[in-house]
Amino acid sequence: MPNYQKTKRACYMGFITQAIAANFAPLLFLKFHTDYHISLGNIALISTCFFFTQLLVDLFCARFVDKIGYRVCIVTSEISSALGLVGLAFLPEILPDPFMGIIISVIVYAVGSGLIEVLCSPIMEACPFENKEATMSLLHSFYCWGSVGTIAVSTLFFAVFGMDSWKWLAVLWAIVPAVNVYNFATCPIEHLVDEGEGMKIRELFRKPVFWIAVCLMVCSGASELSMSQWASAYAEAALGLSKTIGDLAGPCMFAITMGISRMIFGKYGDKMDLMKFMAGSGILCVFCYLLASLSSNPAAGLIGCIVCGFSVGIMWPGTISISSKKFPAGGTAMFALLAMAGDLGGSIGPGIVGRVTQNAGDNIRVGMGVGLIFPVVLLVMVFLLKKVKVEEK
Repeated sequence: MPNYQKTKRACYMGFITQAIAANFAPLLFLKFHTDYHISLGNIALISTCFFFTQLLVDLFCARFVDKIGYRVCIVTSEISSALGLVGLAFLPEILPDPFMGIIISVIVYAVGSGLIEVLCSPIMEACPFENKEATMSLLHSFYCWGSVGTIAVSTLFFAVFGMDSWKWLAVLWAIVPAVNVYNFATCPIEHLVDEGEGMKIRELFRKPVFWIAVCLMVCSGASELSMSQWASAYAEAALGLSKTIGDLAGPCMFAITMGISRMIFGKYGDKMDLMKFMAGSGILCVFCYLLASLSSNPAAGLIGCIVCGFSVGIMWPGTISISSKKFPAGGTAMFALLAMAGDLGGSIGPGIVGRVTQNAGDNIRVGMGVGLIFPVVLLVMVFLLKKVKVEEK
């Protein structure tokens, strides 16, 4: 029998790799600004390039991955991630313009991150595991634990060895995807549908339920990233915490609660109703945004930011699981389009919150108040999806 546990471990490490790619560079933004004299405006472009590259990769996957093959693409994802992280340590010093060295490195590992995001879910879905919904939720929890580990280990490393040693840490983080190259190269990989039999993009777009899932993914990405990316700033502005403590109290705790949500469903999902869990999580998400934007107590507002991680935890993997059941022939195109929708939400959400915060005189509560639109629409989409499921029964 094929050893699908090895496939599972490879996918777990794949999501940890994606977490490293998404969370490591932002910890160095101020270092890049001071050491390489890069303007803050250009610093902001680093995250933009990362997410935009992922969007392009999602679109590429929807059209070409089935023709190229899962194994080639997922192995390439780990190689690209490792090369990008190593490049981040050396290219800024080698190239005449350090900023271009950073951007090239970010684009290279963003390609790997995008491929991981699209391919790990269908690879796991195709394995003959029981209770696919719980398995998918547990898989996505490893992105959360990877985020926590990246932030916590990096913070500890900088405290012990100093910020000037960040290049060594970039190389050390590259070991994770480098090791996972072997795992993906040797583990059993199945396909959800035979070559040429998956649904085409036009077919998916003709299904109203798929549009509900797309909207849910956009709002899920926006609700998650709007809160997580501004959680550190909220902790600093509202409570007067230092940058280090703010990172640990904000985005790190957000990732922990999000991981707990996914682990709970991953462990007890066979005894729980996914739609009810998502509906309850959506209501909690709205409450968390209200608490962060309206509470006069800074500590209560920070609690809203942290608990928001729990509320959005199930949305991404839950939507993927429901879509997989609804469209069993959806194939790579479906997973790629859903990932692209989530990335789109993750790109526009934090930008809107940041812009509104700036226009309101750096009042982050006002920004969170406008960001409330995302969890509200998310909750509406959950109930629409729930209604469709009830009608089908």
